[in-house]
Amino acid sequence: MELGRAPNPPPSMTLTFEITQEWDGSPTGHDPIMITLSRSGNADSITMEVTAPFFNDPGNPGGEPGKPFWELWEYEVVEAFFLGENDKYLEVEFCPHGQHIVLMLNVVNGVRNTIKTKLPLEFKAKINAEDKTWQGVAEIPLEYLPPKTNRFNAYAIHGSDKKRQYEALFPAPSGEHEKPDFHRLQYFKTVDYNVLLPDNYQSKLWSEVE
Repeated sequence: MELGRAPNPPPSMTLTFEITQEWDGSPTGHDPIMITLSRSGNADSITMEVTAPFFNDPGNPGGEPGKPFWELWEYEVVEAFFLGENDKYLEVEFCPHGQHIVLMLNVVNGVRNTIKTKLPLEFKAKINAEDKTWQGVAEIPLEYLPPKTNRFNAYAIHGSDKKRQYEALFPAPSGEHEKPDFHRLQYFKTVDYNVLLPDNYQSKLWSEVE
């Protein structure tokens, strides 16, 4: 299966990240998970590409590839979070078997709120069983991104039961917390989205959210 890819953007319109640590800063013990964000010309979406080891643990969630799957975070996933002003943020999750989930969230007075879920998204994934890797390509509509998006974090999860492993691009300090929580926004870091987002970017989806 050939994955749909946008024409190669110039380097100035690409952001690349590697996940090499667990949620608390310890090394993952496997090859890095690569994430690339790019945008071509006047496209109304950001292309997110994932290249990652394939653990097949847990196995296929069973949902239809290319469609939203609730509680996908209970399976093998790579996740990306886009944080804007007033603690409004977008969470996208991708599974090597082709399922995805998209959530719009915010935090008000310390309480996390889910605003919208299961938003449609173009996503394709391909597993290479021979070298135990997988690749995924998603088109994230600019409309989904919160106002003044300026911070980012990415995560990966795999394994079952006591072997469940939680990994982070920007992890929490070692010893700071007893358990992982990917919604600790204080550990997200500023990213230069200017190379991806148009100057006049505004989201109608978020305009109704206080």
